[in-house]
Amino acid sequence: MNIFRLLADLSHLLAIIILLLKIWKTRSCAGISGKSQILFSIVYTARYLDLLTTYVSAYNTVMKIVFIAASYATVYLMYVKFKATYDHNHDTFRIEFLLIPSLILALLINREFTVMEVLWTFSIYLEAVAILPQLFLVSKTGEAESITSHYLFALGSYRGLYLLNWIYRYIFEDHYELIAIVAGVIQTVLYCDFFYLYITKGKLKISLYI
Repeated sequence: MNIFRLLADLSHLLAIIILLLKIWKTRSCAGISGKSQILFSIVYTARYLDLLTTYVSAYNTVMKIVFIAASYATVYLMYVKFKATYDHNHDTFRIEFLLIPSLILALLINREFTVMEVLWTFSIYLEAVAILPQLFLVSKTGEAESITSHYLFALGSYRGLYLLNWIYRYIFEDHYELIAIVAGVIQTVLYCDFFYLYITKGKLKISLYI
């Protein structure tokens, strides 16, 4: 654990809280991509199956459970409780084009060809692109609500801070995970245009993401 990883985890947690509060308080999931939330739930499920086999620390266990539970809670709110407010017409990204390549890549490029390692690698690859349906939805509607923007900024900050975590670990611990670093760079790059618009404009009006 280091300061960058802690801040990354807190930023990730903040993003989840912002999203859930937005949906619950407004009783609406307008502007949120259900497809991105499905992908995130798959990411956390695949990555944290090691809860069944490995204990690292109380902090590690609690955070994993929170991320899994929150992802499924979000999917439930969007597709069940507030289904009538979900924007099916604009949330049209074909997620199979992300799922299948991520799985194939995980089978081909991994640290070790075991079930748990392939699932972990699959989750890393998929998380790198899981935000694309959300960015695609924002590009189609032309703007993002301020709350949605805060959620995306916190989520992007989480990935950026994790890159700093890997740099720190490489310098001070002589440890690195090439797969996680490359995927993290790709994911952070996807947020760059959004970061620029978030910082320079009070209300986002986005013409192109994809």
